Amino acid sequence: MDLMIIIYIIFGIIPSLIWLFYYLKKDIHPESSSMILKIFAWGAAITLPVFFLQLGGSALLERMNLDPLITSLLYWFIVISFSEELFKYLVIRFRVINSSHLDEPLDVMLYMVVAALGFTAVENILYIVAPAGQFSFTDLVNRTLMLSFVRFVGATFLHTLCSAVVGYALALSLCKLKNKIIYVVSGLFIATVLHGIYDFSIIAVEGDFKIIIPITILIILAILTSLGFEKLKKLKSVCKLN
Repeated sequence: MDLMIIIYIIFGIIPSLIWLFYYLKKDIHPESSSMILKIFAWGAAITLPVFFLQLGGSALLERMNLDPLITSLLYWFIVISFSEELFKYLVIRFRVINSSHLDEPLDVMLYMVVAALGFTAVENILYIVAPAGQFSFTDLVNRTLMLSFVRFVGATFLHTLCSAVVGYALALSLCKLKNKIIYVVSGLFIATVLHGIYDFSIIAVEGDFKIIIPITILIILAILTSLGFEKLKKLKSVCKLN
């Protein structure tokens, strides 16, 4: 099982690394490797407090004895989606903003994605770990490969896109003189809602919509992210961050 632990770690991190290299190529002025690793590590580190926060939120919902549908909506949209988007944002808010490494608006969006990839790397590992003795070695490897690929095109991609939306809103808030908080709140709101719809549809929706809705969410977020990157590139020469 020591070998399987190594395999779990490798294939849990690979989806994040592939997306990381993809997004880094979008930056005309490459960021410091040490800063990228630092934010990636912080993104990974916040999985622990988020995990306990989600456990507490889940327990609280059970005690409230609400309607099952309301409970499910609160769980996926608030306990899961909002907590994850908020903590990823906080990494950038306290570890990147006002940093000397931050010299153009695009950096904010990029660092948000890096934090998301650190977060999802740990999340991927936790998802693909299987109980010892439940599968043969071959079955474990096949299962790990399948889950790693599914999370590469699904959950990992989702996290990067949601964080990119928040990063875009945060970058705009730094470039505007008024309504700064509104930009950030709007970004978190959009990311949380789309993230929540994605998760809720996978778990609670039946039939073709179980696939159609998540794919639609990813397409919408991908379009928003692409437009955001292009707009921030144009702001680099006129926007002062510090």
